[in-house]
Amino acid sequence: MPATGSPPQIRAAVYLRQSRDFTGEGDAVDRQREDCQRIAEQRGWTVIGEYVDNDRGASDRRKRRPAYDQLVDDFAGGRFDALVCYDLDRLTRQPRQIEDWIEAAEDRGLVLVTANGEADLSTDGGRLFARIKASVARAEIERKAERQRRAALQRADRGRPPLGVRLTGYTSGGAVVDHEADVVRGLFARFAAGESLRGLAQWLTTEGVAPRRGGRWNPSSVSTMLTNPRYAGRAVYRGEVTGRPGAWEALVDEDTFDLVQARLADPRRKTNRQGTDRKHLGSGLYLCGVCGSRLQSWSGNRYRCSNGCLTRAQGPIDGYVLAIIRARLAQPDVADAAHPDADQDGARLSDEARRLRARLDQVGEDYDAGLIDGRRYKTAREKIQAQLADVDAERARLLAPRAAAETLLAADPVAAFDAATLMVRRGVIDALCTVRVGPAPRGSRTFDPGSVEIEWSRTP
Repeated sequence: MPATGSPPQIRAAVYLRQSRDFTGEGDAVDRQREDCQRIAEQRGWTVIGEYVDNDRGASDRRKRRPAYDQLVDDFAGGRFDALVCYDLDRLTRQPRQIEDWIEAAEDRGLVLVTANGEADLSTDGGRLFARIKASVARAEIERKAERQRRAALQRADRGRPPLGVRLTGYTSGGAVVDHEADVVRGLFARFAAGESLRGLAQWLTTEGVAPRRGGRWNPSSVSTMLTNPRYAGRAVYRGEVTGRPGAWEALVDEDTFDLVQARLADPRRKTNRQGTDRKHLGSGLYLCGVCGSRLQSWSGNRYRCSNGCLTRAQGPIDGYVLAIIRARLAQPDVADAAHPDADQDGARLSDEARRLRARLDQVGEDYDAGLIDGRRYKTAREKIQAQLADVDAERARLLAPRAAAETLLAADPVAAFDAATLMVRRGVIDALCTVRVGPAPRGSRTFDPGSVEIEWSRTP
């Protein structure tokens, strides 16, 4: 039992943190621990626990630090009277959080010391030093962020790849990683040919392609790759295309990239009317021979016109369409269908798309320069974006045969078609022809091929 009048035993907590642990060995934390434990022993304090945030920054208040949060909760619960850390910037880089600890020192007698002896919140000089150091640290963070933003903009202006986590398909310096590049090209080709995001995620999983950051493939992660302009050789700054070419090899041509963006942005995909993961060959693909609307799948394995023009059994129609497509694929000139017509429409639309994107850039520059106000900027931008969407949709129609090229240019197109997924088959059919389904002949119980019209995109 302690003698009367002896000082109370001080309970101390030790907080340890380093922002980046590149090796995963926690060496910096170990060094901090040695110095902090020495401080506690010299003062005769009892260490009740260590709170360790390894490989976690303290600059962004929005990012959680589990050990720090537990430290705050335990102090509020009265578990310790003193706090030891290596330096104040290890505890926090947020002036607001420093003020919380200063208030704790003033109101509840918390003793906060650092291993370098520069701060002791039990004194007014220590509190002044803590406030100054937190403000200086915050200012340096802001200066560093501005330097990083300026450097990133300069790299984008020069067409160089951004620093940081490398993009799948490239090294950090922008060189092509061949086996990853093949995967990227396959994703774009398959989606352009009609495959769904979910189907692509399943394909990647089946092929044993592991996400570089771990986890599992899903439609969202596939979509993120498909929407990255860098794969088309376009420089990007803060998520926006700068209009300058990148100084690296594009993995997909601009037409294919734009076709994919047009498919992703098509509102019919979002309303489950076209391009989503399908279970039936002709749903949303075949047209009603009476009114021209797209047929939808119906109960009992049937196709139905949404306007009530007809209801037909799926099996005989799909079997007939597949037989006709296989016969077309077996013809020696089928490879010609892999390329759009050599007319001026494609070039004209590509030029128009570039002109509209240049206008978007100019409108943004005019707004930044104060030449137009926010209302005119919004109106002009929406108008140009609507025009660009129409142009991209038309380009997608012209480029659709190219999207099916993997099947059409195969050594055995029929075998490639039979081995393809449902969505790719649909893409090939869409590229080759338009299927119109008419009503079944009255009184007939057998399938009549004359009730299904095949309109070829190119004459066989």
